[in-house]
Amino acid sequence: MQEHPDGPDRQHRRPDGVDDKTVEALGALSKALETTERARGRLYDFHQMTGTADFQLEHAADLLAEAGHPEWAEKIRAEIIGRNVIPGHWTFQIVERYDDTYYRPFRELEAACTQELAQGRRHLYEAELKEARRTPGHPAHVAGPPLPEE
Repeated sequence: MQEHPDGPDRQHRRPDGVDDKTVEALGALSKALETTERARGRLYDFHQMTGTADFQLEHAADLLAEAGHPEWAEKIRAEIIGRNVIPGHWTFQIVERYDDTYYRPFRELEAACTQELAQGRRHLYEAELKEARRTPGHPAHVAGPPLPEE
C-alpha cells in the first residue's frame, strides 16, 4: 500500500464550475437523505418489534391456556394476534408503501441532482469540511486511506 496524497481524492474534489452555494445545497440534500435513512431504519424497527410482540403475545396466550384460562387465551388470539396495525395493513405493507412512495423517489432525486450538479461526486460538503479541519502532515489527519499498490 502506498500513502494517500495529502489532499482529497478526485471523487471528493469539487468539479470545476461548482460554486459554494451548490456544494452547500448538495450537502443539505445529502443530510436530509441521511435523516430519511434513519427514519426508515426506525420504520424497520417498528416492523420487527411489532412482529416480535405478536409472537410473544402468542406465547402469552399459550401460557394462559395452560394455566387454565382458555377464554383469555382465545380472546387474545381472536382480538390481537395477527391484527392489522392500521386498517388493512400489517407493518410490512407500511414499509413497502414508504419505500415506494417516499424513500425510493427521494434517493433517486438526490442521486440525479448530485449527478447533474456535481458530476455524481458525493459528500463534497463534508470532504471540504474535513479538508478545512484536518492538520496536513499529522498522521491522524491524513486525507484518505492508503492507496493500493499499482
